[in-house]
Amino acid sequence: MTDATSSFWGRHEFLIRRLHSLTGLIPVGAYMVVHLVTNASVLDGPGKFQAAVYQIHTLGAVLPLVEWVFIFLPIIFHGVIGLFITAEMLPNNASYGYTSNFRYTMQRVTGLIAFAFIAYHVFHMHGWFHAEWWHENVSGRLGGANFRPYNAASSAALALQSPIALLIYVVGVLACVYHLANGLWSMGVTWGLWTTPNAMRRALTGCAAFGILLAVVSMGSLYGMYTVKIDEARETEARMMEARLRDGLITQEEVNIKSAPADNHTNAAADDAAESTKF
Repeated sequence: MTDATSSFWGRHEFLIRRLHSLTGLIPVGAYMVVHLVTNASVLDGPGKFQAAVYQIHTLGAVLPLVEWVFIFLPIIFHGVIGLFITAEMLPNNASYGYTSNFRYTMQRVTGLIAFAFIAYHVFHMHGWFHAEWWHENVSGRLGGANFRPYNAASSAALALQSPIALLIYVVGVLACVYHLANGLWSMGVTWGLWTTPNAMRRALTGCAAFGILLAVVSMGSLYGMYTVKIDEARETEARMMEARLRDGLITQEEVNIKSAPADNHTNAAADDAAESTKF
């Protein structure tokens, strides 16, 4: 770290740490909860999940701006500052085997895992950037950008069929869940929400319960995605796509961009959906 960087960190460490703590809850943590709950809707069937994805994409051209301002930039800020904090950590588990020391170390370890996993997840499903040239020359060639918004459940299921990919998601998602739940307790200490030992113990119990519940939801969403019957999901997605095309809620151009290519496990019903709108 350069002297200039050290000086800047020294002058603004109090503010930066509190912004880091705050962004971990809002918007990053809040978005993660909504994201996992939305994904878990696939347990009610691919149609339920597809409807949720359509709702998100009603933002249209504003969606990338919303993603960058309220999701990606806060995640990058929280992750980069987290790396600085992790570099300064002084674990003392070997000398003092207290639970708090273990949680201190795990918070940093899961933060590193979560940061790497989120970068992988965004590339694996979305390719990082939506530009056509990027997809053709980078993300598509490297196995990224597998998610198709108008074939939401089936494309996500296909992306998780690899045992290695599934294992990465299980480890990565659980790391994110632990980091959020334990970080919620730490944030309460940082912001003075619980200051007495009794209050801290009660808060720890509440955060642990929240973490267990979110872990169950997250594993349910992965199970739901992994076990999707892809052909049946494509039929449902095609019917929904056809209805939205007919009602003018989406355009054929959007379908061409946001649906799965015809040579990628596509059911003939998907082609029928597009053709039916021409008459």
